[in-house]
Amino acid sequence: MKKALITAFDPFGGETINPALEAVMALPNEIDGIKIIKLELPTVYIKSIDTVISALESECPDILIMVGQAGGRPNVTLERVAINIDDATIPDNEGKRHSDTPIVEGGPVAYFSTLPIKDIIKALHKNEIPAAISDSAGTFVCNHVSYGALHYAAKYLPMLKAGFVHIPFAPKQTLNKPKMPSMSKETVVQGLEVIVTAVVSFSYRNPLP
Repeated sequence: MKKALITAFDPFGGETINPALEAVMALPNEIDGIKIIKLELPTVYIKSIDTVISALESECPDILIMVGQAGGRPNVTLERVAINIDDATIPDNEGKRHSDTPIVEGGPVAYFSTLPIKDIIKALHKNEIPAAISDSAGTFVCNHVSYGALHYAAKYLPMLKAGFVHIPFAPKQTLNKPKMPSMSKETVVQGLEVIVTAVVSFSYRNPLP
């Protein structure tokens, strides 16, 4: 049985919840014949990557889907690229604020997602889930862990299908943010299930040329 490691961060930035974590933890333990391994990450620069790498080494998954909250976005967004820089306006959950800091000294400028992102978008739209491709995962911990995981995979796990997904605020997070878009947990969970199924379909059952 193939395995998918699906990660999400704890709450950050003054929020009391992280809808990405709530959705990931609500996933079933198996999707389309894939065993689902759920992992909570600290919203902390170095610890987030260390936590993912430890799980990659112990679980040896075939798929890695990292999920994060992107308040203000209306869609499930598949990140195309992770860049080798930390440059955030807010600190992480241990009070560290990185500015113009390389994630990996001397590392490549960027890594592309190895998920079949365009096929995933088509599958999400087919299921009437708002979705789009994003060309920027920001420069906070989401991008940090995405770059770090893709860097590790490029060196040690070249067959791993890995990438980052951002989701909108949960409705309860927008009670005092009336102009902010949101998405229900049920829709996000459905979207993540569709993503896993699409990765299996387009990466393993019918490999793209």
